[in-house]
Amino acid sequence: MSPNAVPPAPEFALAVTGLGKQFTLHVQGGVVLPVLSGMNLEVAPGECVALNGPSGAGKSSLLRLVYGNYRAQKGSIRVRHRGQVVDVATATPQKILELRRHTLGYVSQFLRVIPRVPAIDVVAEPARAVGMSLAEAEHRAERLLSRLRIPERLWSLPPATFSGGEQQRINLARGFVVDFPVLLLDEPTAALDADNRRTVMALIAEAKGRGAALLGIFHDAEVREAVADRVIAMRPPAMAA
Repeated sequence: MSPNAVPPAPEFALAVTGLGKQFTLHVQGGVVLPVLSGMNLEVAPGECVALNGPSGAGKSSLLRLVYGNYRAQKGSIRVRHRGQVVDVATATPQKILELRRHTLGYVSQFLRVIPRVPAIDVVAEPARAVGMSLAEAEHRAERLLSRLRIPERLWSLPPATFSGGEQQRINLARGFVVDFPVLLLDEPTAALDADNRRTVMALIAEAKGRGAALLGIFHDAEVREAVADRVIAMRPPAMAA
């Protein structure tokens, strides 16, 4: 490359193009509730992009679309996955499960787990799913639980008995236990104290450093400014009859 040449832009890890989603409220006389219309964004490896905007702008819905919880009606959601590009918008359920196992991590606002399963097993499960040994998966889980200040006496207890803040930290440990290439974060610090917020910011910085692409919602302005390389402003779409 010559001294004056411009280095090539990094290839996207996640690319959303022309994305559209709406819900039909049948119990409200068929009112159509638009969620997203013509949404475009890209996230490069090693980049954190924050979604910002008022309630109802479609931020959480966008993350659920990328994760495959919702089906898009228009557009594409391309994810680089094990040497290929997969469009989540048209992928089979089997392919979406494969993406979640190896490529797409997701920290939601709410912890949903099987009752009576110990916290350490909840955190280690994604690592076991990608073929990690039990010892290595438990070691990773223990390290994250310690960093996120979950007392060791709680590791053998089911998270359903935990406080909201403790459950959120279990969610975070579970999301970071595997080095996912793409990580979706829905208000990851919402229920956390200052020390744990700083820990989450450090985990995000480490994920960026290893080349992960992160797309997240951060209502805490201090956290958003610390972790985001770019901020995308979103607005609620107009209602349609």
